[in-house]
Amino acid sequence: MRIHTGEKPYKCDQCDYSTAWKTHLVEHRTKHTGEQPYMCGECGYRTGYKSSLSKHMRIHTGEKPYKCDQCDYSAARKSDLVQHRTKHTGENPYMCGECGYRTVQKSKLSIHMRIHTGEKPYKCDQYDYSASRKPHLEHHIAGKHTGRKPFMCGECGYRAAHTSKLSIHMRTHTGEKPYKCDQCDYAASRKHHLDEHRTKHTDDKPYMCGECGYRTARKSDLSKHMRIHSDEKPYKCDQCDYSATRKVNLGIHQTTHTGDKPYMCGECGYRAATRCTLSKHMRTHTGEKPYKCEQCDYSAAQKPHLDYHMAAKHTGEKPFMCGECGYRTAQKSTLSQHMRTHTGEKPHKCDQCDYSATQKSSLNKHLAKHTGEKPYMCGDCGFRTAWKSTLSKHMRTHTRE
Repeated sequence: MRIHTGEKPYKCDQCDYSTAWKTHLVEHRTKHTGEQPYMCGECGYRTGYKSSLSKHMRIHTGEKPYKCDQCDYSAARKSDLVQHRTKHTGENPYMCGECGYRTVQKSKLSIHMRIHTGEKPYKCDQYDYSASRKPHLEHHIAGKHTGRKPFMCGECGYRAAHTSKLSIHMRTHTGEKPYKCDQCDYAASRKHHLDEHRTKHTDDKPYMCGECGYRTARKSDLSKHMRIHSDEKPYKCDQCDYSATRKVNLGIHQTTHTGDKPYMCGECGYRAATRCTLSKHMRTHTGEKPYKCEQCDYSAAQKPHLDYHMAAKHTGEKPFMCGECGYRTAQKSTLSQHMRTHTGEKPHKCDQCDYSATQKSSLNKHLAKHTGEKPYMCGDCGFRTAWKSTLSKHMRTHTRE
């Protein structure tokens, strides 16, 4: 009856939390005590909640108990199944009054509304950091305070601070691509890759930069783009004075301090600090060129190469403009590099001598002088080189390209 009456007789004696169920209060108290009595026997992950351990175990067992009754989709979490079912019903009853965004879940709408209100209810009790979503706070605490990475991959030993990170990583081994386009046969291992792909079908780019007219399908991309104009670099390294406009760039930079390269190529032993770098490297072996031009038969191994081709051969569009000299370019990365001709910035620094470079590729070539490492190998004759460009040129001796 407490569901109907709203009665919550179980009260926490350390804060104003109350609940209708005693078990919920017991779990809540672990936030104050730090106690984590539930442990995974596979990887040592610990948690204060029995339900969290049950969900975690599905990473190891592969269990997906939530099954769609209209297709063969199954999920490890109920929320994922609920989200999936909207593909069949088309139902998105909850709508944002600010921008028209619609969703199947009331909780998703509440989270979305924080984009407009700026509300960040999840606060760190050790720093002045706050977040709009609880997983973001958990990620902050694991990364900044504990450094704990309890989730381990049984295939290669990769460790992660969050179960979601491990789940995504596991797809590099399984090849699973659960995010499927409903208009073509494209599938992706990560949701944001699918979101980006869908814009190819709709051409919908509602977010526009007021400085240079750049348009994008995603608000997050516009926020990142605006940093080109403001020179804002919110992601700062805690070991040196490096800062970056994007979090992923900071993550890559930090490997220069740790030397951590958890991703390894099974063909030639090349190791990389990031999964996407390894994925790009693998195309040197497979010859895969997944980025295809819709107007001619050109295809590319990397998306920036396709973007450059489209601008140079078809559209002529150059949305990125330099505020100093009016230089325009088709690529954001090219503008960033161009800006260094004005600022003199050389952000890519060698940790073994005083060399610095405006481009990361130049630093990588320089580092080979210190390490002698030659990670790029020809699968036909065993030729090795320190530079990808040299390998590409070498491969033409076999292909007669």
